Amino acid sequence: MEHYHLIVIGGGPAGFFAALSAAEANPHLRILILEKSNKLLSKVGISGGGRCNVTHACFNPTDLVEYYPRGKKELLGPFTRFQPQDTIAWFKKRGVKLKTEADGRMFPTTDSSETIIECLMQETRKRKVVIYTKEKVTDISPGEETFTLTLASTSKLTADKILIAAGGGSKSAYTIAQNLGHTIISPVPSLFTFNIRDPRIQGLSGISLPNVELEIPSPHKKKRTPKLKTTGPLLITHWGISGPAALKLSAWGARFFAENHYQSPLKINWLYPHTQEGIFTLLKETKANTPRQHAAKHAPQDLIPSRLWERLVHAAGISSEQTWAEISNQALQKLAQECTQGEYQIQGKGVFKSEFVTCGGISLKEINFQTMESRICPNLYFAGEVLDIDGLTGGFNFQAAWTTGWLAGQAIAADF
Repeated sequence: MEHYHLIVIGGGPAGFFAALSAAEANPHLRILILEKSNKLLSKVGISGGGRCNVTHACFNPTDLVEYYPRGKKELLGPFTRFQPQDTIAWFKKRGVKLKTEADGRMFPTTDSSETIIECLMQETRKRKVVIYTKEKVTDISPGEETFTLTLASTSKLTADKILIAAGGGSKSAYTIAQNLGHTIISPVPSLFTFNIRDPRIQGLSGISLPNVELEIPSPHKKKRTPKLKTTGPLLITHWGISGPAALKLSAWGARFFAENHYQSPLKINWLYPHTQEGIFTLLKETKANTPRQHAAKHAPQDLIPSRLWERLVHAAGISSEQTWAEISNQALQKLAQECTQGEYQIQGKGVFKSEFVTCGGISLKEINFQTMESRICPNLYFAGEVLDIDGLTGGFNFQAAWTTGWLAGQAIAADF
């Protein structure tokens, strides 16, 4: 029976980083990565449209944790030990330079995920980390000193330490963790788009706005509901809405949306940061200054794309023929409301293909975040998205994987 000091379950970013962190800190360790599919680092390959959004240029741990709907409190300590600056330095030391884009996302200067994959693969070869693909772990039995792993092929392996880094939504990893005494927070999707079928936006696919505010209105004032409100760029799609503002809302409200079967009213302020009062004042000024112009054809100060403006004008009950002079203050108030407080109905979730992130996983209360070791089963460790940790889009999920993987690897290596 083959024996290893460390067996890593999952050939993704967290698993690789943990294996490499341990191997670098203690070169004498025998380390094995087991990947159940035939493809290693698959998420790295498709991230950022094939460019790999490695991390985010946010270098203050206190600010960084604000991008994590789940795991914010637990990640503060880990980020003081390994954060985006350390990720940049790690790759740079191995010949991979990263660049920062205007929105803070960081990519390899080659704009190719293959650069990151090859770097990690090269390191495993250099550190003599063994990798088996198409090997699914079906059972882990803890003994007095070692674990026995049973594979789907019925062969068995033994290890002093196990690290589970099987990613989000891995049923087999959850089952194994549960059998070893861990609690699983029920996994639901995070980072998705919204299906909205509404005449106000139908046929406007491709229109984007630089800054909108999205809000889930509380249905009952007395009922405790999460405050779900986000801002940012928005894209109208043929199925509804997408873009950073929508993705952020889906992440913060992942559990709320799942519990409500992805059905909910949604308020959109198309002109954020303008308020309804501010827009009403602007509309009255426009009426006074350009009384003969047709309102549907002239958005004040070009604040909004013309085709969307036309739809909102009609939604406020104003016809295409009406000039500004012919519009009552009551209709202007209705238009101001449409622009800043329009209510839409979310009728389901769409997909966000380049990121598939899960809210839920191993309960964080059961993990020591100094070492990533289980508080329940000694010598069992966890890293990455198999934990109940998820970040917004923009390199945050990878950063959590690098950080938790690195911490686990360091702690494991120090024990030998």
